[in-house]
Amino acid sequence: MSSTADGTSTLDRFFKLSERGSTVGREVRGGVVTFFTMAYIVVLNPLILGFVTDVEGNYLGGGSEPNLAAIAAGTALVAGVLTILMGVFANYPMALATGLGLNAFVAFSVASQMTWADAMGLVVIEGVVILVLVLTGFRTAVFRAVPKQLKVAISVGIGLFIALIGFVDAGFVTRMPDIANTTVPVQLGAGGNLSGWPVLVFAVGLLLMIALWALDVRGAILISILAMTVVSLVIEAVGDHAWALTVPAWPDDPEWLPGFGTLGEFNLLGSWENAGVVTVLLLIFSLLLADFFDTMGTMTAIGAEAGLLDEEGMPPNTERILVVDSLAAAAGGAAGVSSNTSYIESASGVGEGARTGLASVVTGVLFLLSIFLSPFVGMIPSEAAVPALVLVGFLMMQQVRAVDWDDVEIAIPAFLTIVLMPFTYSISVGIGAGFVSYTFLKIVRGKAAQVHPLMWVVSALFVVYFAIDPITDWLT
Repeated sequence: MSSTADGTSTLDRFFKLSERGSTVGREVRGGVVTFFTMAYIVVLNPLILGFVTDVEGNYLGGGSEPNLAAIAAGTALVAGVLTILMGVFANYPMALATGLGLNAFVAFSVASQMTWADAMGLVVIEGVVILVLVLTGFRTAVFRAVPKQLKVAISVGIGLFIALIGFVDAGFVTRMPDIANTTVPVQLGAGGNLSGWPVLVFAVGLLLMIALWALDVRGAILISILAMTVVSLVIEAVGDHAWALTVPAWPDDPEWLPGFGTLGEFNLLGSWENAGVVTVLLLIFSLLLADFFDTMGTMTAIGAEAGLLDEEGMPPNTERILVVDSLAAAAGGAAGVSSNTSYIESASGVGEGARTGLASVVTGVLFLLSIFLSPFVGMIPSEAAVPALVLVGFLMMQQVRAVDWDDVEIAIPAFLTIVLMPFTYSISVGIGAGFVSYTFLKIVRGKAAQVHPLMWVVSALFVVYFAIDPITDWLT
């Protein structure tokens, strides 16, 4: 490590270690902790994206069979490169990876209406739009357009939605069969009861994850996933069982250099023709809304934890942080692994002493090394991994306390936003219902002037979105 004339190292000066009261050792330790806290995304992202077919019946990457290893490799690659960029360009202790909630939205609300390439093209467009908003300073106007408590409701609703996905993918909750006189849509287990070893793996894994999390064990999510994967391998070795999505088995001939089959699989213009202009605009806005505001909240929370915020509550290099995050969104789409965004789990590294971008560089390098383990992602059953969705859903649900439930003008829109996401299995429906009902209540109570012009536009677009079928029939 070279030193300058005043005795400080080049590394120290570049990352401002001494200025922020840190050391190389603390940054390395913080970077490692952040990686192990969020490394679960390399396992979880393929399980969310990899088993959903697009409108043409193809899996991500264009094949007729799921390709979890390629999704895992792409997830680790983009997370590694962009997290290193965050460290070097923005000098901030914050890591990035595929956004939970965002990936569910892409899988269940976007890909169902177009091809996977078209869906990832929308993610690229969304990232470019955010970048333009950052560079032009328009982000402040966008930030103020949507009421703060409605943003909270969106996050809470996504939390409930991904928790439901976790329960369904584990077989803990199943759809009721279409039989006469049955009005209940879902049930516990396969026939109203829990049975089978796979469901037990999920239940035990969830309890283990909760216990580790409650005890503040670093990497609680990853430890639980790995532990229950080992248990699953033993269970399957003893006898065959009905696993929900993947059968836990050691690969016959693992390839240590995985393929990157999702990279470059995006189409910028296909969605406009296949899904229609109104639908595409609403989908892009929904992606933008979730991605943009999550980042603002995350970087502020991490800065507060690290003591890096200025008098106005803004972290150092704010614009550079937002530029990297915008590039990450577009890069995730270009790599075919969904929008990448900042992770609140970075706060765990800050808790270990991280104060600079050097910690992000360490985290990013570890993500790149994890690429070589991606061929083994396919051996992890969903029952071992999806407890993470339930726990993350709980963490997102905690924000619900920020909603003023005594104010009907925000409480009803927030309620509709939250419940309609899991009830309709659609994030965009929840967002649309919240926006439309918020604007409607302001009109009813004679407060239309309080609605931001952008909210008027978006609410009108969502009305068209909900009524697209009758409008199309009328026009044709």
